[in-house]
Amino acid sequence: MNNIGTKTLALSLLLLTALVFWAYGNKLAEVTYVKSLPIKYVRTEGVFQYLSKDELKTVLQPLVMTGFFDVDVQAIQLAVSTMPWVEEVSVKRIWPDAIDIKVREKTPYVRWREDSLITEQGVIFTPNNIEQFQNLLVLTGPERQQKKVLEMMKGIKTSLADHSIELAEFNVNNRGAWKIKLTTGLEILLGRNEQLKKLQRFLKTLAVLRQEQVDAMAVVDLRYPNGYAVSWKPGTAEIDWKSIASPQSETEKRTK
Repeated sequence: MNNIGTKTLALSLLLLTALVFWAYGNKLAEVTYVKSLPIKYVRTEGVFQYLSKDELKTVLQPLVMTGFFDVDVQAIQLAVSTMPWVEEVSVKRIWPDAIDIKVREKTPYVRWREDSLITEQGVIFTPNNIEQFQNLLVLTGPERQQKKVLEMMKGIKTSLADHSIELAEFNVNNRGAWKIKLTTGLEILLGRNEQLKKLQRFLKTLAVLRQEQVDAMAVVDLRYPNGYAVSWKPGTAEIDWKSIASPQSETEKRTK
């Protein structure tokens, strides 16, 4: 091969090599560009009554400061799901530059102890502040038994509601003894056995008492097999139990 042919072949190979590198460089640049597409929009959907969007923004901001394909969807889902008010969350990418987050909020049913709330399904959660829920019924019970205690409370609440009485607090101690408090302030000790039966027995006696007599009760102790004891509020006049037990005979005495 002469010198001209050799030079022509060398030039052709050089041009081919340049074209290959140019194509590879363009492809690499394209891949790099796609991977580095920034996230421009983070959309949160849901009906938020208690969950703060500012709190959501604080949690999400460090997780979305990356490219569209680099963002960790599972990390976002985990971070949002651990927020106290979040019941359920789903996260997905929306091409080319958005993240869509759907959130369902927890609904408080009653308070749990001093500083927590509990859903109707028995899920305990502790928001930063529960002052606005001071009007909710207070539930107290042993650790990890909140669902059982919740079902007990519902039975008591129904029994009281049938007599137009409202429950304020329900307590089960570690020995299984029940104690309730009404919105009127009356405390009722139910003990460890046949609590609903004892409560129904007490509620039946209310029919023969005057309202002022019921209002004068401070504590009712139902831990007796066939009756109950009453502690009265200070300054309460003595109750004539004989006249209550036999109202007809007392009436007859007055008419003689």
